Amino acid sequence: MKASVDGWLSGLVGVVIFSGSLPATRVAVADLSPLFLTSARAVIAALLAAALLAALREKRPARSDLMSLAVIAFGVVVGFPLLTALALQTITSARSIVFIGLLPLATAIFGVLRGGETPKPLFWLFSCLGSAAVVGFAAQSGGAGNLGGDLLMLAAIIVCGLGYAEGARLSRRLGGWQVISWSLIVALPLMLVMTLTHLPADWSAIGAGAWGGLAYVSVFSMLVGFVFWYRGLAIGGIAAVGQLQLLQPFFGLLLAALLLNEPVSPAMLAVTVGVVVCVALARRFAR
Repeated sequence: MKASVDGWLSGLVGVVIFSGSLPATRVAVADLSPLFLTSARAVIAALLAAALLAALREKRPARSDLMSLAVIAFGVVVGFPLLTALALQTITSARSIVFIGLLPLATAIFGVLRGGETPKPLFWLFSCLGSAAVVGFAAQSGGAGNLGGDLLMLAAIIVCGLGYAEGARLSRRLGGWQVISWSLIVALPLMLVMTLTHLPADWSAIGAGAWGGLAYVSVFSMLVGFVFWYRGLAIGGIAAVGQLQLLQPFFGLLLAALLLNEPVSPAMLAVTVGVVVCVALARRFAR
């Protein structure tokens, strides 16, 4: 019981951290190219991870783990950041919430395929209801779409779900922060070359907001958030804890209300309550 609660608390912290990722990316791509943003964030996070691994004298992963680490790097180090950065050039961060509502379902599906989990039928019912509530709300208030941007976000959700499930599976043996750290190291050579070949032409044209966005996605979205998220998925269950992602859009709304004095409508509150109920019920029937 305690392990389950710890897993959910860790997952919740990860979701709170991730809630700022898409807005920060949206701000950053205003002045930085998607390729530079994707590669630079990975390089910065990899250097921090390498320092952490060296300081704690962590053992290298086994050769048999390299394929899993490559899959994780493809999904969450390269795939999701790059695809979302490209998408956010043509759609708003609000629009992207439509697709974030599908991420828990994608994570649960890959949890079954890669993690060997077997949620009960009622889990899938409440998972789909929660996803539908988020998608419906976001579609109503997320602005006009763009076919190219929408397809990129859909692809981002698929590869991210794969990366989440694979990382959670490996975290059961290696530990959550070790998995994301070694995945960043695996991707470092490619990301370093990409960074050097896509340097900004005019550094002076990059605003403070873009630098702030890069700093956030490098330190928090790419490293710190995964420390909590993979730990939560590993000990609380991929399918179950993955449902916490349904709350991610509403954490963003809460931050906007507290920090930017933006209004929170009764509809937002009603959908949030409905999603919380779906998450609680999905958790009950996850195993």
